[in-house]
Amino acid sequence: MIDTHAHLAMLAEKGIDVNTRLVELFGTGVDCRDRLLTGIIDVSLAPGDLPVRIQVFSRFPRVRFASGLWPHDASIRRRNELVPALEKDIRAAPPGLVCALGEFGLDRHRNGENHDGRIAGAADERELMEMQLELAGRLNLPVIIHSRDAPSETAEILKSYANVHGVIHCFSYGVPELKSFLDLDYFISFAGNLTYKNAGNIRDACALVPAGRLLLETDCPFLAPVPFRGKPADPGMVAENYKLASELRGTDIETLKEQTRENVKELFAVEF
Repeated sequence: MIDTHAHLAMLAEKGIDVNTRLVELFGTGVDCRDRLLTGIIDVSLAPGDLPVRIQVFSRFPRVRFASGLWPHDASIRRRNELVPALEKDIRAAPPGLVCALGEFGLDRHRNGENHDGRIAGAADERELMEMQLELAGRLNLPVIIHSRDAPSETAEILKSYANVHGVIHCFSYGVPELKSFLDLDYFISFAGNLTYKNAGNIRDACALVPAGRLLLETDCPFLAPVPFRGKPADPGMVAENYKLASELRGTDIETLKEQTRENVKELFAVEF
């Protein structure tokens, strides 16, 4: 199995010995039959952390990296400074380790409305997203898109960057929104919230995603799936998402694993 979206540095901040856990998940030796995971994509939320993450986790050949500017207030305000710095870090990384730009996008839940009923800083948040889409085009990298409470605007922006492709990570919408992103030829990734009781709309969407556009992730340390809800998620918990997705889609889990590997290879140009 592959966890296509994990925040390993943030998992370490929860007190988890990530290096030991990765050894357990990846196993040892070339032909390791007890291996649970074949690959992890380690994703950034903060500016400037790519060199440190590479230094710490690139000892594991089955880890690849993505780096981007999540729409925190500080990143939105400092976008003209941080986007060039992000480009510099990605270009300086050892060849083949950085497989995507992200995560970034729109979060209309955390970045809520002001007293006039307007989204505070909406234009600036949108500009930060657009600047990174432009950067992805220059670097020829796929993107990992964060979209919360903003499906229509996210799709509208992505439509303007037809030369860029990527994934809507931690999909949290329903079937109508799913169609709008599939029409843009984006991949769709599901996290642990797929397993939650109130996530019927997400499960409906998971059942309908074309096989060639489906990815699965943990978003660790967030969104631990049932039965681990309430604990920090780790990449091994992606097994619960594979199990449920295979049931929802009426396919066996080995077929799902193989299809996911092919999808990762197509989108991220990584063969785990």
